[in-house]
Amino acid sequence: MTDEVPRTIRAVSTEQLLLLEEEAAALGFSRRLSVGWVREHAAASATHYLLPLFAHDLRHRPEVSPQWRCYTLLTVVTGEEVRSLLDVRPDTFRALPESLTPADKTGIHRRVERARSQVGYDGAE
Repeated sequence: MTDEVPRTIRAVSTEQLLLLEEEAAALGFSRRLSVGWVREHAAASATHYLLPLFAHDLRHRPEVSPQWRCYTLLTVVTGEEVRSLLDVRPDTFRALPESLTPADKTGIHRRVERARSQVGYDGAE
């Protein structure tokens, strides 16, 4: 199986997003929001989106390489959408179901470009 980064978008629930953030924290990935921030700010019933950007290799940590650095588009409790980064293992990303149409993906990509950027990991869990 190839580790080539797919040109796609995956939709995830807040619960799934928290699991992805927890996995990134457990693996020591540097591009992520704190789990506490996501738990506090992500809208509970929202759908969020992951857009893989590129493969990130950690030569000094081959057991967790490669990672796919993804944009995340999160809906927060105020209804605003914010953009952040999240490092995700390829197998973890592949396990997420493909549920969006090409038109959906185009619209989401445009929303990601307009979204305010949320600073990543703040050191607090």
